[in-house]
Amino acid sequence: MKKIAIFVDVQNIYYTTRQAYGRQFDYRKFWQRISEQGEIVSATAYAIHRGDDKQQKFQNALKHIGFEIRLKPYIQRSDGTAKGDWDVGITIDVMETAKAVDTVVLLSGDGDFDLLLDKIRQLYDVSSVVYGVPSLTANSLIHAASDFHPIDEELLL
Repeated sequence: MKKIAIFVDVQNIYYTTRQAYGRQFDYRKFWQRISEQGEIVSATAYAIHRGDDKQQKFQNALKHIGFEIRLKPYIQRSDGTAKGDWDVGITIDVMETAKAVDTVVLLSGDGDFDLLLDKIRQLYDVSSVVYGVPSLTANSLIHAASDFHPIDEELLL
């Protein structure tokens, strides 16, 4: 049975599905789809901690499905911009996990991850599957992935 590790860029998925469809991503349906393809040995969702009740309920729902939640504090800069980026954390975790699995599944449209997918294929001969909103996923990420699955009606609430 294939060993699968899942990594979710929660902010990216939230904002891209909202922008493209005005709807939320269905993590439960996604989990069912991936679990039919092999054994999910790890699943991590990377999010920003704002401390509100709605976010807490969402995080609890993800935990109930089977995700480990990694949180970073939400940082509001004095100029009004916000910071809350998990790219380095996701990259480190993927590099560590890729040596022990057959497939890495990444939920993100962020083109910064294209180099990561190339590297894990070269180092560990692991396949990578990307789920992203087609119109908001970097072409470089789509091409770096072994397989790209568009987030569409089937995976939305």
